[in-house]
Amino acid sequence: MKKHIFVVDDDEAILDVLKIILEESGYKITIISDGRDLLNKINTQKPDLILLDIWLAGLDGEQITKQFKSDSKIAGIPIILISANNRGRQIAVQSGADGFIAKPFEIEHLVQTVKKHLRPKKVN
Repeated sequence: MKKHIFVVDDDEAILDVLKIILEESGYKITIISDGRDLLNKINTQKPDLILLDIWLAGLDGEQITKQFKSDSKIAGIPIILISANNRGRQIAVQSGADGFIAKPFEIEHLVQTVKKHLRPKKVN
């Protein structure tokens, strides 16, 4: 069964590129262009990973990440923040995100980062 990824960005061109890359890598993709839509969808579908832009209209990626990571029902879903902002990595760490990808991104780096966060966690 294909791993399911929510890709959340308000830039349609970025959504299209990410969808093509990740579908070609074997993932099922749901594209979402608004943070509020993500909040609604997460109640009916649980993805295996969320790729989330930091700067969204309304609720931004930082707020969403903090909210999700404090909710025990969805805290285990890996969230990778993406942004062109030079503080993006710092925001990702502060919000509790599992990873960060800077825009513009290398396709191979994107695919490897997603793959890494979809691997089962090792239990000691």
